[in-house]
Amino acid sequence: MVQRQEYLNKLFSFKDKQLIKIVNGVRRCGKSTLFELYQAELLKNEVSKNQIQSINLEDPAYSELFDWKKLYDYINKRLVSNKKNYIFIDEIQNVADFEKAADGLFIKKNVDLYLTGSNSKMQSGEWATLLSGRYIEIHMMPLSFKEYHSVAFTGNIEDTFRNYLENSSFPYALQLDGDRKQIRDYLGGIYNTIVLKDVVENKKIRDVSRLESVIKFMSDNIGNLTSIKKISDTMISDGIKMLPLTIENYLDAFRESYILYKVSRYDVKGKKLLQTLDKYYLVDIGLRYYLLGNKKADRGHILENIVYLELLRRGYEVYIGKVADKEVAFVVESADGIEYYQVADTVADTKTLERELMPLNAIKDHNPKFLLTRDFEPKTSHNGIKQINIFDWLLD
Repeated sequence: MVQRQEYLNKLFSFKDKQLIKIVNGVRRCGKSTLFELYQAELLKNEVSKNQIQSINLEDPAYSELFDWKKLYDYINKRLVSNKKNYIFIDEIQNVADFEKAADGLFIKKNVDLYLTGSNSKMQSGEWATLLSGRYIEIHMMPLSFKEYHSVAFTGNIEDTFRNYLENSSFPYALQLDGDRKQIRDYLGGIYNTIVLKDVVENKKIRDVSRLESVIKFMSDNIGNLTSIKKISDTMISDGIKMLPLTIENYLDAFRESYILYKVSRYDVKGKKLLQTLDKYYLVDIGLRYYLLGNKKADRGHILENIVYLELLRRGYEVYIGKVADKEVAFVVESADGIEYYQVADTVADTKTLERELMPLNAIKDHNPKFLLTRDFEPKTSHNGIKQINIFDWLLD
C-alpha cells in the first residue's frame, strides 16, 4: 500500500478543526484507502477503535442508510460521550438530502467529520450551496510519479516512468504486476463506471457513442489549444453531427467526474484571463492508452499532462501562458507568487532550445522561470531560466 503522505498531512492539518473535511476526486484514486491510512494513524495516537466510525455507502451492508435521518441516527447512537469521535463516510452523495445528516453531525462538538465523493455532486459549487462555508475540500488524484516511484522503481528511471504512463497511475494497477491485459480490463472498469454511472446517468445522456467520440478526441488532443468549434468541425468531418452546446455539456460532465481538466489561457503582459482556446489534460495517461491503444502521441504534450497534474498537487493555480504570439506551457500562482514553466521532451538541439526559451525570455518580470526536459544534463541556467531534468523535478 502506497503511503499517501501528502494527503495524510493535509488531513492531519485539519484534524479536530470545526470544519467538515471533504476528499473528492476521480473514482478509484484512493480516497477510501486514504481514510484507512488516516484511521490507522489515529489509532497510533491514542484514539480508540470505538471513537472511529467508518461507513462506505457503496457497500450493500449500508444500503438502509441512504435515508439521511437513518444515517444520522445510526451514527449518533454509536457516538462516544465526552470524547472526540471521528466519522468517515464514503460516497455520501448516495444519500438523498445528505447535507441534513452532515449538518446534524457538524454541530456536535465531539464530532470530527470526513466525507468522500466522486461524481458531480461533489463539485465545489454543489458543496458551497449545501454546506455554505463549513467545509474544506481536499482534491485527490491518482498516484504522483514520486509515489509510484517509491514502490515500483525498476532500477532505471526511464523504464519506471514509461511504466507509470502505460500501466496507469491508478493505485490498484500496481497490484497487477505489469500485466497489460489485466491493467486494460481494470482501466476499462474505471472508465465504464465513470462514463456510465457518473456521466450518462447523472446527465441523462442518451447517445453514449457520441459521448465517447468526444472523450477520445480530447484524449488524442491533450496539450493542444482547443475550442468547441474545432471539436464540432472534427466531429462533422467524421460524419458525426453534434451541436456545440452538446459538446460543451459533455466536456463539463467529464470535468465534473474528474476525468478531464480544463486549463484557461492567461495573457502574461495584459495580466488577464483569455476567453478563447483552452487546453485539456487527462487525469491518467493510462486511460489514453486504454481509449486510443498505441496511437502515437506528442511526447512533449504527454509530459505537459504529467507536469500539469503535479503542479495541481503542489497547490498551484495553473494557466496556459500567452506572451504576444508565443506560448508558455504554464503560468502558476500561489501564495508565494508567480512562476513560469516550459516543458519539452528534449532541447539537445540548439534550435529547439532557443525556441523553448524564447517565450520565457519575452517575459520581463523577475519571477522564477523553469525549463523541464527529459535531458540528463546537469542543472543549468539560461539567462536566469533554470533547466531541470523532469524526473528530478517530479521526485523533488
